[in-house]
This record gives sequence, C-alpha cells and structure tokens, in this order.
Amino acid sequence: MNIYGMSPRKLRDYFNYIGENSAKAAIIYDGIYRRGVIDFAEFGFAERIIERLRADFDFALPKIVEKRECEDAAKLLLELSDGEFVETVLMRQAFGNCICVSTQVGCNMGCKFCQSGMLKKRRDLTAAEITGQALAIAKAFNCKIDGVSVMGIGEPLDNLEAVADFCELVTEDKGLAVGRRHVTVSTCGLAPKIREFAELPRPCNLAISLHAPDDGLRSALMPINKAYPIADVMSAAEYFSEKTHRRVTLEYIMLDGVNDTPDHARRLAELIGKRDFYVNLIPYNSTDSSYKKSSPETVSAFCGVLKDNGVIATKRREFGADLNAACGQLRADRLR
Repeated sequence: MNIYGMSPRKLRDYFNYIGENSAKAAIIYDGIYRRGVIDFAEFGFAERIIERLRADFDFALPKIVEKRECEDAAKLLLELSDGEFVETVLMRQAFGNCICVSTQVGCNMGCKFCQSGMLKKRRDLTAAEITGQALAIAKAFNCKIDGVSVMGIGEPLDNLEAVADFCELVTEDKGLAVGRRHVTVSTCGLAPKIREFAELPRPCNLAISLHAPDDGLRSALMPINKAYPIADVMSAAEYFSEKTHRRVTLEYIMLDGVNDTPDHARRLAELIGKRDFYVNLIPYNSTDSSYKKSSPETVSAFCGVLKDNGVIATKRREFGADLNAACGQLRADRLR
C-alpha cells in the first residue's frame, strides 16, 4: 500500500489492527506532511513496528514526465505506476496557491466540450494517487498549497470512496492542512452521489457543472443529464446545502452562441430562484471540440443579467491557456 493514501481514520484503524497504539498515526502524519519524512526509521518506533510499516507501505509518488509553467499557472503530466497518465494544475491566485487534481484516468461522462471526455475512463485513481498529485506539484514548484479543486480529469463522485479519503487527508491538521472551505469537489451531476457526499463526516465544498438552464440544451452538452435531469440535480444540491450549511457553486462554461445569451441568463436565474447557490462563469479553454469561448463582453452581459435578477455571480479568471491547462489536453498530446 501507499502511505499517502491512508486517511487519518484508516491509519488509526491500521495500528489498532496490528495491536499498536493508534496515536502513532498522528506522529506519522506530522512526520511525512510537515517534515517530508520518507523513511519509517526516522520516527523512532520500535524495530518490530518499523519492519511492519516497511513491509506494508511505500512512499512512491507519481513520476513527472512533463512540466509546463507560465506566470499565473503551472501544469504537470504525471505517470502512474502502471504507465497511465494524469494531470494536475497549479493556479497562483490572490489568496494563495490552488491546485486542481484528477480523480480518474480518462472519463466516461462524455461532456461534448471537454477534452477529458474524449478519452474514455481506463480506471479510478486511488486516494494515494490523488494525494500524490498534490505532493508532486508542491515539490516541483516549492509551494504551499492553500486551496484544492477536485475537478481535473474524471468525475470525482464516480470515485467517491477515494475522493472522500483524499478530502479527509488534505484537510487533516497534521496532513496538508487545507481548510475545508478551501477544498471544492466538482460533479457533472450524479444526484444520488451528491446526497451521499452530503452525509460524509467532513464534506468539503460542492460545485456542480451545470452549463445550461434547461434539460434540452444540457442533454445536448452533457449526456449525464438524460440519467439525472436538472430537477434531480438541483434537488440533490439543495439537500447538500441544507445538510452542510454550505453554499453550492454552479459552474457555467460560456460557449459562444450556445448557452451565453441574455435569455439563457434569465432562465438560469429563474431556475436558481431563492436557493443558496451562486454561479461561477468560466471562460472556455479551447480543446479539440468545435466550441468557442464567449467574448468578454458577452460574459459581462450574462453576469449582469444574473445579478439584476438577484443571483450572486462571479467571472472566473483565466489560467494557463497558453500551456494547455484545460483538463486532459496535456495527456491527449502525450497519447498522440
């Protein structure tokens, strides 16, 4: 097993299983995440415990095979132990360094505008492989991680167990110590999984990739909508908000001439109504698809309509367009 995949709870359970004091889990966490320890001998445990830990765990991280960087962003293409590739992105923001991690090799959701969806899912990532992305990018760019977006390659809630472990690990005070309010998990709208996510002991923020105000357009853009239409997704999101007392983010990629008219904005505001949601308008990062990004003027007008109708809305700053920062682009280039 990889030590970086062990959540605090699972590591405590491990020590109980081998008949040792579970308080050693906190010592290990402090060592590997605060001091960068990569040898169990440095913990000063009895030799029998060190030998058992060495037999059961390793400290392997994904291998960096390509590294790109510009002023406000950086990106790594990482090779996993079985030769598969994933990506992780660093975004330098005013509040600190935010990373975006992947949760699957490829994706089966098939969103028409998404590069990841063009490369079908090969497998889920383990919690260790998700955490490994964070550690790899922190080491590669010598930076502290202040925020995490779980919205890279793959559908996070389609790999909920590993994502839940990662969220527990990344928010652990003795782990990466990122505040829960600075960790956001994104989903294309797996309604039952949204409700399951809300029941976790330590849920983080939730973002839903909506991208359309009605079922007809959303189904054309996102096939998952045929299984979980907008009404189901909004009901699940409302349940999450009420259960966790957290405001839900609705992500909305602005596609030129597709979903970006004032009428789309008015219908989106009507859909949201009085719910405690806000909209994050996202500039489209061009991929191999035929879609184009909306003009800045169109985005501003759309945002204005939402605000005039009482909806909190923000325009996401663009990151890394010149280094292929859209999910899946670097991996696709490598596979070609």
